[in-house]
Amino acid sequence: MSFRESKRAERITGFDQAPDFIIPDEFNPVALIEAKLTEDDGTARDKVARVQRLRALRDQTGHEYDVIACIAGRGFKVRREDMRRLLQATDGKVFTLSTMHLLIDQTRIREYRSR
Repeated sequence: MSFRESKRAERITGFDQAPDFIIPDEFNPVALIEAKLTEDDGTARDKVARVQRLRALRDQTGHEYDVIACIAGRGFKVRREDMRRLLQATDGKVFTLSTMHLLIDQTRIREYRSR
């Protein structure tokens, strides 16, 4: 499956902030993934804000791609309100190490699975 991994501080046309991964690419996105491992709740809060911004951008432009979060670490367990916001922004598409095996089947990424 093809994907686009953005580089640190990279500018991608159509996005005011580049997501960590775009599947298959920025020209025809079906899924945007923000990924983070953090032990710090401040860093987790920053990632939640990034995910919310990607959701707002999707809604403003009328696109239908999935906004997905792949997270791990104590930082995401500290503030329940941040997790609520993350779940809302992704329509529940939040994956952890223990649920990562569900990522493809539960998102539009499944459209790119080999047949």
